[in-house]
Amino acid sequence: MNGFFDIPSAIQHSYGGLIALHMEEALVPVLAGLLLALPIGLLCVHFDWLYAPVLWTSTILYAIPSIAFFVVLIDYTGLSRLTVMIPLCLYSLVVLVPAVVDGVRSVPEETNAAASAMGIGLARRYFQVQLPIAVPAIMAGLRVAVASSISLVSVGALIGNQGAFGNLLTYAQLYGLPRLAVTAVVTLAVLAVVIDALLVLLRRVLTPWQPPSGRARRLVSTAADTTPAPEGAS
Repeated sequence: MNGFFDIPSAIQHSYGGLIALHMEEALVPVLAGLLLALPIGLLCVHFDWLYAPVLWTSTILYAIPSIAFFVVLIDYTGLSRLTVMIPLCLYSLVVLVPAVVDGVRSVPEETNAAASAMGIGLARRYFQVQLPIAVPAIMAGLRVAVASSISLVSVGALIGNQGAFGNLLTYAQLYGLPRLAVTAVVTLAVLAVVIDALLVLLRRVLTPWQPPSGRARRLVSTAADTTPAPEGAS
């Protein structure tokens, strides 16, 4: 246990095993939340009166401490990873539902009218027309939800070593080994940055029609300005 990557045997996971466990407990709930947010968002777009109560409900759920969720769920799911992932799924809705609604509402009415005139049904229009255009807004919400979930998984250490890298924080205090806390905090920060970068890359792959942003846009603009005009051009 001299190195930062030596994990106490009581945790029953290697360093790589903790990474896999943490990613599973963080990403699966967000994916489940996204699958719930897509139909909920569609309903909120078509029934405006539904959006406010859905948003209030998701906000109230987000305000409930995770420990309170654990107390309620333990009787049904026990000291398992599912007890940690269910609250994380519900927490993600407070970000993902507004992202889906805002993204779908950003679709121009002309686009919806054209799709309707072509005889495209509601469900097909949602998946083939509206969602592709809403990808930037949805991905922005997904990035926030994933970063939050990666952080909140650590709370699972309170229920039988289900917190992945959060367990290291507990053992750092129990054993007086601050290096375990440093390992956990640095690893979680790196994981959050890497996953966020992958989501940005995924957004660019899914939306090739979007103009480059930030530094990339400036580089494209500079290249265009410095490119000599063809001979004979006026």
